[in-house]
Amino acid sequence: MGFGPAARGLVPDTRAADVDYRLARQSTLTAFRSGALARDLVCDAQPMLRRNAHHCGERTGEMCPICDEHELAHVVYVFGPRLPSHGRCLSLAGELARYDARPGTFAAYTVEVCVACAWNHLVRISSIGRG
Repeated sequence: MGFGPAARGLVPDTRAADVDYRLARQSTLTAFRSGALARDLVCDAQPMLRRNAHHCGERTGEMCPICDEHELAHVVYVFGPRLPSHGRCLSLAGELARYDARPGTFAAYTVEVCVACAWNHLVRISSIGRG
């Protein structure tokens, strides 16, 4: 299973104003493992998100917490002024730096995805740009 090249600088570095969703992720995984959540409720990535993870995702080096067989990928979507309402998926090296250098404020949503089983979870929302 292929992913885009690793460590292309597509995922924002952690910043003080970030909103981190690790506790929500752990809560979801705990509920799944206890049987309170069915697999189809946690492995529900849309086909486009899975394609973006496969073609544009940055490898994490971490195995999927659900299937434990495939490596997770981080996919980053940027939302902000003069961008489509569905956001812009970062796919090329240097795109994050270009958005960070632009005037205005942008939100970068980092999502972890397993292409194989469709696990996905919002990891972090970062504020970027020179707003």
